[in-house]
Amino acid sequence: MKIPITFLGTSQAIPTEKRNHTAVLLKYRDETILIDCGEGTQRQFRKVHLNPCKITRILITHWHGDHVLGLPGLFQTLALSNYPKTLHIYGPRGTKRFINEIYKMFLFAGKLKIEVKEVNGKFFENNDFYLEATPLKHGAGVNGYSFIEKDKIRLDKNKLRKLKIKGKIISDLQKGEDIVWQGRKIKAKDITYLQKGKKITFLWDTVLFENCYKAAKNSDLLISESNFTEKEAELAREYKHLTAKQAAQIAKKSKVKKLILTHLSQRYENNENIILNEAKKVFKNTILAEDLMKVEV
Repeated sequence: MKIPITFLGTSQAIPTEKRNHTAVLLKYRDETILIDCGEGTQRQFRKVHLNPCKITRILITHWHGDHVLGLPGLFQTLALSNYPKTLHIYGPRGTKRFINEIYKMFLFAGKLKIEVKEVNGKFFENNDFYLEATPLKHGAGVNGYSFIEKDKIRLDKNKLRKLKIKGKIISDLQKGEDIVWQGRKIKAKDITYLQKGKKITFLWDTVLFENCYKAAKNSDLLISESNFTEKEAELAREYKHLTAKQAAQIAKKSKVKKLILTHLSQRYENNENIILNEAKKVFKNTILAEDLMKVEV
């Protein structure tokens, strides 16, 4: 199945006329996962005609304002909308304290049930996928995140039709079990195939180091910050960010299939191709994110 991803905000610390603060939405079956919630994220939901009450989990990369200042307003909207679920929030060390401070600072109308966890490594898993957090290096504690779909055993429908297999016995094949059908032994491996799960990784606000490659390894899609060009490499090191070239190097070395660059600085507002071209010299399958852009993996 296709996994839809919506870019609600793609700017760096200062928003621009066409780029809102950082927020990305991933939808998978009954799960709607929001990665970061910059200022103005609620209005971006409206623009793409999505209901914020569908959110099931929020992943906070770190607690710089351009990644979290949309949280108080989102909390208020969910409470006023009688959000029926428990909102699960994950983040690096300090997340529980910061969420508590938000509730101290604002007078919220209505009630909202939330559960907050500070995470590292695998922190959520169900039958279909799991989530991993990888510590990165920035001025604040920061996590990169990976959404990893589990491999699934699929049935070859043409072979099922040819052998005229039907009924509940098909579920045994689905489990990888051999069956006997009309007096004939049918091996599951002869009628099934393994569908590899998809991996989507989110990396932003970090220096280049080994954990970047570790998190991105074998991703179908890497969504990475690209805050500077190589001409500003010293600034990138000073402010602990990636250049476009470094993001592409991560994608290439980690055997990523596709790279999308985001978290773009206002300094390139009128010449964003300089970011794209720098990355494409290293990793061809690269595109620039735009606000309200939708992709499927």
